[in-house]
Amino acid sequence: MTGAVQPATPGRHAPVLTFLGGAGTVTGSKFLVDTAAARLLLDCGLFQGAKQLRLRNWAPFPVDASSVDAVVLTHAHLDHTGYLPALVRAGFRGRVYATPYTAALTRIVLEDSARLQEEEADFANRAGYSKHRPALPLYTTDDARRAISRLDTVAFGTTVELGDGVSASLQPAGHILGSASILLTVGDGERLFVSGDVGRPDHPLLRPPRPFPDADTALVESTYGNRVHEPGPQALERLGDIITRTARRGGVVVIPAFAVDRTEVILHTVQRLAAEGRIPELPIHVDSPMALAVLRVYREAIASGDAELRAGLADEDPFATRELHEHRSTDESKAINRIMYPSIIISSSGMASGGRVLHHLAQRLPDERNAVVLVGFQAEGTRGRTLADGARAVKLFGRYVPVRAEVAIVDAFSVHADADELMEWLRPAAAPSTLFVVHGEASASAALRDRVTAELGWTAVVPTHGERVVLG
Repeated sequence: MTGAVQPATPGRHAPVLTFLGGAGTVTGSKFLVDTAAARLLLDCGLFQGAKQLRLRNWAPFPVDASSVDAVVLTHAHLDHTGYLPALVRAGFRGRVYATPYTAALTRIVLEDSARLQEEEADFANRAGYSKHRPALPLYTTDDARRAISRLDTVAFGTTVELGDGVSASLQPAGHILGSASILLTVGDGERLFVSGDVGRPDHPLLRPPRPFPDADTALVESTYGNRVHEPGPQALERLGDIITRTARRGGVVVIPAFAVDRTEVILHTVQRLAAEGRIPELPIHVDSPMALAVLRVYREAIASGDAELRAGLADEDPFATRELHEHRSTDESKAINRIMYPSIIISSSGMASGGRVLHHLAQRLPDERNAVVLVGFQAEGTRGRTLADGARAVKLFGRYVPVRAEVAIVDAFSVHADADELMEWLRPAAAPSTLFVVHGEASASAALRDRVTAELGWTAVVPTHGERVVLG
């Protein structure tokens, strides 16, 4: 995008939507809405993956951050919340609205993100592999805490007033705990629907997303817009086979997993496989302070019988295994590298773009006895994508590490709806005037757009980064 976004024209009645992220890419979701009464940001995500995308995080925000009245979040993942501390650092002083569990998880995510950035900048300075002198974090822990202080909670189905004639309500999206879609009412009753990330109808922990509502304009994610997930029973069998054969050859299974929801889904799956005798009982090492903090939130939600969750989960701990080891400190994490017997290591980040999992990959990738299992979407430009594409070496901490371990892709454990599931979610709804297909790589967004046009007859468009459209 070139140039700054201009403020809404005084007295303008038709609201304007600007795509500041999540357009043509599966990361950095940010959608700016200007009305005569308010300037709003729907999601405030961090760009991840390819360098040209990550550089956008460092560019000046396209509008004066102090002119943004409020932010509304769909869920706590970093690509939807991770830019908030930078926005606050740039001058944002409004409130950030989210469901109670999204707020709880966002607190964990932002503090962890800031801490990791500070640690990685410090490590780069000590190791001398950064081009920048000195390497600096995008934001600090203090910035993250200032952003967290701006959070306000909104229950599902409750309407929050954001300005004169501007309001928002949130409905369950079934993606992760607390995840929501946003229904924004602006102008003369114009209804803008933002899907956020859409969950799967068979998520093992959460109830399915609520039906797609009537709206004048809508945004729908397209992470898996050109793909269909492997059937669950087959994926379960494949994961069990990978774990079993790795254990038989004396190896360690490394699973890069997002700390929020994916770790919980994988723990639940491994627990089920072990309970059914489909894999050997192995030590499971969860090496992520953030994942363990999130696990505590999930356990609290299950214990309370929260309505987002599937029935029956509270009957027993769905994450418990005989040998579950929780690692929080750096020394505990380092000690895992001395393990030379069959084990499972679950560590973030899910696309191997940062975090403790990088140290485990550097340790385990050169050994052909080991296995790395990729259990979710791997964005362009990430190490996870490099591994998924069959690289023989990956760059870690400034050095290339040979890939001799088995690399397996079992992305059926993604908690994003696939192309068929998205179509079934959209199909019963009345057609919006325009459906904008967002939050997907170019090929995925284009494929979903074409299916919506051909099968539903809707006007579907893939917006470009920085594009502005008039609503109504």
